[in-house]
Amino acid sequence: MSGHSKWSSIKHRKAATDAKRGQLFTKLARAITVAAREGGGDPSANHTLAATIEKARGYSMPKDNIQRAIDRGTGAGDAGQIERATYEGYGPAGVAVMVEALTDNRNRTSAEVRHAFDKHGGSLGEPGSVAWQFESKGVVMVDGGRYSEDDLMPAIDAGAEDVAADGDSLKVLSAAEDLAAVRSALADAGVEVQSAELAMEPKAVVDVAEESDARAVMRLMDALDDHDDVDSVHANFDIPAEILEQVEAAA
Repeated sequence: MSGHSKWSSIKHRKAATDAKRGQLFTKLARAITVAAREGGGDPSANHTLAATIEKARGYSMPKDNIQRAIDRGTGAGDAGQIERATYEGYGPAGVAVMVEALTDNRNRTSAEVRHAFDKHGGSLGEPGSVAWQFESKGVVMVDGGRYSEDDLMPAIDAGAEDVAADGDSLKVLSAAEDLAAVRSALADAGVEVQSAELAMEPKAVVDVAEESDARAVMRLMDALDDHDDVDSVHANFDIPAEILEQVEAAA
């Protein structure tokens, strides 16, 4: 299974218990504003906005905060000069990494993302250097101890492409534009979703079986994810469960 999904699960647990919830809400509001500015404020006609709103709801972001962010994006408030920026590079053990940022200062963000790569054993690459190794997908994560693959059949009926075990979770993959329908179908079937978001899924994975390499990879992931301007981080590592548990226990 894809290490990217393990990273998604780790991020969700971390954010759900993060004392810096204000920082998380700031990032989510910024993402909603940019999505609304780029594709309009109607979630039914803007699947990126719909997915971002659902992600915000998953972290219990207040409805008023969500609406204010939409209003800023559609011109009812000051949206500022925030824009999307994507960075690509390689981390320890040859892991491909894509970083999606929302920034009001590209020069600052570029320098700080480069510094994070350099500090943690990676290297920032040129645009397109790793993007070909990923594809945009809707990704829904469900508790594998609570539900079986049979319980997730409504997702397939709603357009999901695949359901597979990933560690302690079940991962439902769909086309990006089908994410909202898949999530709704699961909710209607009484299935509680751990997370639902648009993500860059790796087409193939890099096995990271050495604990030292795994630790270095996770340090880079954490450093990038903690950056104020970074909206999401995607990578193609696959760390064995026992190694990942050791890394998390020592963190």
